[in-house]
Amino acid sequence: MASLAAVNAEFCFNLFREMDNNQGSGNVFFSSLSIFTALAVVRLGARGDGAAQMDKVLHTNTMSGHGNSPNTQPGLQFQLKRILSDINTFHKEYELSIASGLFAEKMFDFHEEYIRCAEKLYNAKVERVDFTNAVEDARYKINSWIRNETHGKIKDIISEGSISSSAVMVLVNAVYFKGKWESAFTKSDTMRCHFKSPKCPGKAVAMMYQERMFNLSVIQDPPMQVLELRYQGGINMYIMLPQNENLSDIEKQLTFRNLMKWTSPRKMSHQYVKVFIPQFKIEKKYEIKRYLQALGLRDIFDETRADFSGIASGGRLSLSKLMHDSYIEVNEDGTEAAAVSENTIVEKLLPESTVFRADHPFLFVIRKNDIILFSGKVSCP
Repeated sequence: MASLAAVNAEFCFNLFREMDNNQGSGNVFFSSLSIFTALAVVRLGARGDGAAQMDKVLHTNTMSGHGNSPNTQPGLQFQLKRILSDINTFHKEYELSIASGLFAEKMFDFHEEYIRCAEKLYNAKVERVDFTNAVEDARYKINSWIRNETHGKIKDIISEGSISSSAVMVLVNAVYFKGKWESAFTKSDTMRCHFKSPKCPGKAVAMMYQERMFNLSVIQDPPMQVLELRYQGGINMYIMLPQNENLSDIEKQLTFRNLMKWTSPRKMSHQYVKVFIPQFKIEKKYEIKRYLQALGLRDIFDETRADFSGIASGGRLSLSKLMHDSYIEVNEDGTEAAAVSENTIVEKLLPESTVFRADHPFLFVIRKNDIILFSGKVSCP
């Protein structure tokens, strides 16, 4: 039986490649676990071919205990409930919240059993709204709920005019993370350096610097360095930095098995490293529907083929939109904002030693234990 960590990672990397291919050389940042959870909410009530497509895209057909019965506890539902319970529990070292909400046209009657299971298993909001006659009121209600769930960090996940009165079911999903490094970078060591990227050639960026003991692995195929940066509270960021400035070789080999191998204690060496990492901030709003369709998940979005009879009665229900909003800001403290003085651009002269210099595009994942919470690509800080 595959673990949630494995199926979430495979879903994550497939979705990442699809997103990256569609938006060219831009930055990427999303939470696969958050999107996975949102889809698990509707999977509870999906039937027929759409359900089979979801299981294939989410890789849950490799897990036991995920059939059509919403009461099935083994496998996916049990593991996902356990990790969500941990995530949504207060932690003094960091802030992390995942919010999933399913909003459907009020003409449909939700099954009480479905609402109960969605809330109990995935802490999901399930609500009827009036898209037909009061679409802006519905939009305001959805945005207000997300704003409240993310403590005001994510405000307008549904922009004005983005939902039509013909919408029947909208799935919204937001995630927020704020953490501090286990070993903070010193602000006075931050310097201005050039970032080498076709996306922003020669751009001056605020480059953070720290020299201490880090876990670092050097991988030959694909040629790269993998650095572990620890947040307080048992969450880690792994930065995959290509040696030849070519990210495509790493992207092609991204699998759960490879990531676990690259970051295993046998591969990573605890050593003194001079670390240079740019400050960066990425905020992304994604309409996930088209990426999922490209991966083979089509029927749930098609009003003639979708079967959500396990969710509600009163007509044919299909998924009109799936919105995902994510935000990350990395600086000396971790994810809190801080000003950087506009000094003259200088390049530090370094003695010969192990150097991790992220002055060109890189990939990263943020992981709690083996579960990938976030993944991204920094093409231009």
